[in-house]
Amino acid sequence: MHRGREAPVIRVLVADDHGVLRDGLCRLLESDPEIRVVAAANDGREAVAQAAATQPEVVVMDISMPIMGGIEATRTIIGNAPDTSVVMLSVHSGERTVREALAAGARGYLLKESAGAEVLSAVRAVAAGGRYLGQGLGLHEHDDARRAGDPTARLTASERRVLRLVVEGRSNAQAARELGLSQRTVETYRCRLMDKLQIADLPALVKFAVRHGITSVD
Repeated sequence: MHRGREAPVIRVLVADDHGVLRDGLCRLLESDPEIRVVAAANDGREAVAQAAATQPEVVVMDISMPIMGGIEATRTIIGNAPDTSVVMLSVHSGERTVREALAAGARGYLLKESAGAEVLSAVRAVAAGGRYLGQGLGLHEHDDARRAGDPTARLTASERRVLRLVVEGRSNAQAARELGLSQRTVETYRCRLMDKLQIADLPALVKFAVRHGITSVD
């Protein structure tokens, strides 16, 4: 599609054993033109199989599912494809459960009661290499980012991709080739994201990206 060249889509797999919630999440995600749901699964084992078949960038995963739970499925998916990012959905907000999900490899964690409002931001954040912890969780070491409203949430998925490539040392021309965009489009995204973040130069942009988990560049 023409849209895909100017704004590369984030490929998402949705895994939840509750059909109504799963279908609602799929519709919500696909309401964003930069997100495409490539598969859906009813349980953890099916999620593992679908992830292997469709190779999504992000998996939105229910933590409690039959046959194989979300945590075990997350370990398996990330073991097979380390670049896959998982956003865990749960009714449990306790610190122990959140830490267990993150230890399994999840990069995001949302309470189901607020998933509708936050899932788009969470998918964008983890697709760009960051983390996303939803509101109401019993985990506090990342409160600074949450209290600040996560400034990266203001960026589109395309701006996040450009940001990551730029701070990892790609030139505008190299980033354009990797993203399948024109160099002028990349330059526009770069100027726009720096304006949104109120950052004036590349060294400050790199520091910002490291601080917010977008890249591990020193």
